[in-house]
Amino acid sequence: MRKSPYFREFGIDASAIPAGPGRVPFSAAAAEVLEEFQPAVVSFHFGLPAPELLERVRRWGAKILSSATTVDEALWLEARGVDAVIAQGLEAGGHRGHFLSEDLGMQVGTFALVPQIVRAVKIPVIAAVGIADAKGVAAAMALGAAGVQIGTAYMLCAEATTSAVHRAALKSDAARVTALTNLFTGRPARGIVNRLMRELGPINPAAPAFPLATAAIAPLRAQAESLGSGEFSPLWAGQNASGCKEVPASLLTRELAGALEYALQHCDPGEAPQAARP
Repeated sequence: MRKSPYFREFGIDASAIPAGPGRVPFSAAAAEVLEEFQPAVVSFHFGLPAPELLERVRRWGAKILSSATTVDEALWLEARGVDAVIAQGLEAGGHRGHFLSEDLGMQVGTFALVPQIVRAVKIPVIAAVGIADAKGVAAAMALGAAGVQIGTAYMLCAEATTSAVHRAALKSDAARVTALTNLFTGRPARGIVNRLMRELGPINPAAPAFPLATAAIAPLRAQAESLGSGEFSPLWAGQNASGCKEVPASLLTRELAGALEYALQHCDPGEAPQAARP
């Protein structure tokens, strides 16, 4: 990518930028750490780890979840014994969870994806993405979801580790415009459009492969953020940031949970969410 002009602008020595991945896959070392705490639920993205690692997680009794962006991915996950599928629509902030195909043209929105996966699998389906308020929760449940997973709506809560520049972007009009980009990690992920995305194009074939792009952009991001700018930062956000509230996470959770309880009590028995079926 044409990052040299940016490095010169911020006085960064490109030759001093360390190489290497910004993250690593789930490994035996990671499983060993988790095993000490034995979490009740372990959720994966980009498919599943190697069978021996998955079996290690199962041995301590954890429920296993993973994201599916298509019906085929949901069926693949069900065949490998996951306890629930997270239906991730195209509106999602952050990384796309696709793993069977790189074709973004096959990706659909949450409220088109959820009922298709519900009909295709026999395990619970958790609706994720684009759900920012109680009405969204109720709508997902009406489509057969057993529950919902919400991310962007919590990003302004005090408990969130969202950076100052990220919070400022979420509270601005800029949050209304997001795009999928591979500039920050090498893999498509949705974020608020900023200068880097506008000038290099959100999807750039010259971006380092995932996960190498993270290290390549890190010094530029750090320098810009030190000056109060998020123009070179991954400002992850879903397409519906309208539910972001500067309230305690517990208050937001109670509000959303109330809608979930209402949906379970008032849904049509013939179309009940999987969690409510006898």
